[in-house]
Amino acid sequence: MTTYRLRTPIPEEEVRRLRVGDTIYVSGIMVTARDAAHRRALELYRRGESLPVDLRGGVLFHCGPIVRKSDGGWEVIAAGPTTSTRMEAFESDFIRAYGVRVVVGKGGMGPKTAEAMREFGAVYAAFTGGAAVLAAKAIRRVVGVEWLDLGMTEALWIFEVEDFGPLTVAIDTHGNNLHEEVRRRAQENRNKILERLGIGGAP
Repeated sequence: MTTYRLRTPIPEEEVRRLRVGDTIYVSGIMVTARDAAHRRALELYRRGESLPVDLRGGVLFHCGPIVRKSDGGWEVIAAGPTTSTRMEAFESDFIRAYGVRVVVGKGGMGPKTAEAMREFGAVYAAFTGGAAVLAAKAIRRVVGVEWLDLGMTEALWIFEVEDFGPLTVAIDTHGNNLHEEVRRRAQENRNKILERLGIGGAP
């Protein structure tokens, strides 16, 4: 397992050398998006309209940050990850449409997203839940915000970050999914324990 430092826009070849279990730190532009923003972005794509920010080669953060006005700008107080499975219905189409290279969140994502990452060259990177203040410290400034009509936590926040991490690669471009592997091993261990107890494993 290796540590990498990536800077946006991230070339596809850099992402394809990453493997599950690697640690990455990202610098450059990071954009937040949750359910409502994913939905709106895909509606724009279907209508042939552009996003207000270029995500190609970029980092997408599943996050609803806590932000306050400060000296005419914005100050990020906390930026913890949102549970990524909420975006599973949208993420494969989002990756295909907008060329995102790194998706950051918590809790993992499903096979549809993993397949899109394999095909189009993207990875899912897990950030530790409960470390929202640590995440905020890596945010150098708020570059801008779009779609505040969706609400502060659902808007597209555009951050400039420096060494944001540590992030653990949990889905890579080679079909490996750390969360699915952990679930598979847990099920195998459960079945072995049940068999030793004479109860029998799952069918």
